[in-house]
Amino acid sequence: MTEHRIGTHIATSTVDQIYVRGRSLVDDLMGSTDFTSMVFFHLRGRFPTEGEKAVVDACLVGVMEHGLTPSSIAARLIYSSSPEAMQAAVAGGLLGAGSAFLGVMEESAQMLQEGADLVRRGETTAEEFARDRLSELLAAGRPVPGFGHHIHRPDDPRTPKLLGIAEKHGVNGEHAQLLRTLSRVMDELKGKHVTVNATGAVAAVLSDIGFSHRIVRGFALIGRCAGLVGHIAEEQERPLGRALWEMAENQVPYLGERV
Repeated sequence: MTEHRIGTHIATSTVDQIYVRGRSLVDDLMGSTDFTSMVFFHLRGRFPTEGEKAVVDACLVGVMEHGLTPSSIAARLIYSSSPEAMQAAVAGGLLGAGSAFLGVMEESAQMLQEGADLVRRGETTAEEFARDRLSELLAAGRPVPGFGHHIHRPDDPRTPKLLGIAEKHGVNGEHAQLLRTLSRVMDELKGKHVTVNATGAVAAVLSDIGFSHRIVRGFALIGRCAGLVGHIAEEQERPLGRALWEMAENQVPYLGERV
């Protein structure tokens, strides 16, 4: 039995050096490695191929911003209350990456990876998996991860862009193909076209380059973190948080004591 040694493979430091996965942060990485490549290197212990980098870069850009969403509103409200603690505002915004916004890419990736694995083992076909899983979710009245959008209808413009970037660089694979099958079957079952949203596309392309569903939500956090800092920068110059607070206070009526 192999002994499990407690420790980390990620980083260490000396008096005059910092090492990240065996590379000198100062001599080897700073000034020569871009942020997207560094994210990939930090997670996987190797630098990405050109195609992998293009996909990760597009995903981070694609999830960075989407206007006044719950996460950005939360960040602005917290910053307006605690301007001395930008970190609290960013953290508050990131807490909104859950099952309704941003974080659903984890559930989507889990479904795609489970389905692709079953197809790979010959236990089902993409068509059968899509029909069985979607029928189960729809019959239970549960949301289907990766599908639907309250603004982008009939299509989320980010979805074909992300899938196209992966295809252009030759790193699209079984998960992207399964997503397309799920989309076609979903339309058949619903009798109408249903949007494949960006979280579904991100889940597919990140799955195709080898990321586990357990970590894909992290890409939403990395990208949206930058977006939240941008909202706070605007909040510093053109405050909106107090206006949002006053809007809620003035437009949400008090209903009296509940009987």
